[in-house]
Amino acid sequence: MAAIDLKNIQRNVNAICEEVGEFIRIEGASFDLTRIEQKNSFNNLVSYVDKEAERKLVAALHKILPEAGFITEEGTVEQSKQKEYNWIIDPLDGTTNFLHGLPIFAISIGLTRGDQTILGDVYHIIRKECFHAIEGGQAYCNDQVIRVSPVKTLGESLLATGFPYYHSAKKDVYLDIIKEFLEKSHGIRRLGSAAIDLAYVACGRLEGFFEYNLNPWDVAAGTFIVQQAGGTVTDFRGGNNFIFGGELCAGNSHVHPEMLQLIQHKWHNHQ
Repeated sequence: MAAIDLKNIQRNVNAICEEVGEFIRIEGASFDLTRIEQKNSFNNLVSYVDKEAERKLVAALHKILPEAGFITEEGTVEQSKQKEYNWIIDPLDGTTNFLHGLPIFAISIGLTRGDQTILGDVYHIIRKECFHAIEGGQAYCNDQVIRVSPVKTLGESLLATGFPYYHSAKKDVYLDIIKEFLEKSHGIRRLGSAAIDLAYVACGRLEGFFEYNLNPWDVAAGTFIVQQAGGTVTDFRGGNNFIFGGELCAGNSHVHPEMLQLIQHKWHNHQ
């Protein structure tokens, strides 16, 4: 297969995010809470906006790279991991925030070649901030190059996490980890969008982010942007299975080892 022009694809993806983001923003301004479905688990909500946004993204992305497959949250298109290239899409990361009018939600688009991510795009809809990166390039917020925070210790760090919606057997040990981080850092934020959490690590607004029970579409774009911004991302074992493995720890190169050590001490002793 001929090589693809990643820079041109990135420009197109940024424009697509802006267009679909505007659709989501306008719909949010007049959203009707009765138009919500309960997905297959408690607190897993989906609106008609998620599905329509995904359809728009899929149609536009298919035009710019027809040979690519799709892995999407809402399943509005046939799912594929078998293609050489695959788009991994969350049309509205932070749906619960969106439904309640809390202005922290994003579009997340990753492009993989084989098992490598080669493009990431996280579009913070309300702030109109487009965080993006391609293979071999730097990370950006709109047109500005971004880098992870230079903070050197966990004690000086501001972190983010999320709370899994369903009642997992690991809930208590996870809360223990959060308690310890609260004592050993500047604090923890829970923004409600893993894609935005990761984008904020990439641009230095947060020093680190950790969570489990994540999905590929939550993190494929954001983890790549963190790496291209000079950060470190691993699963809770310190390995690379953080897109499909459901758990991740991301941070700058100084703070990440401290975070991982604290997580591992409790997490793997529990298993």
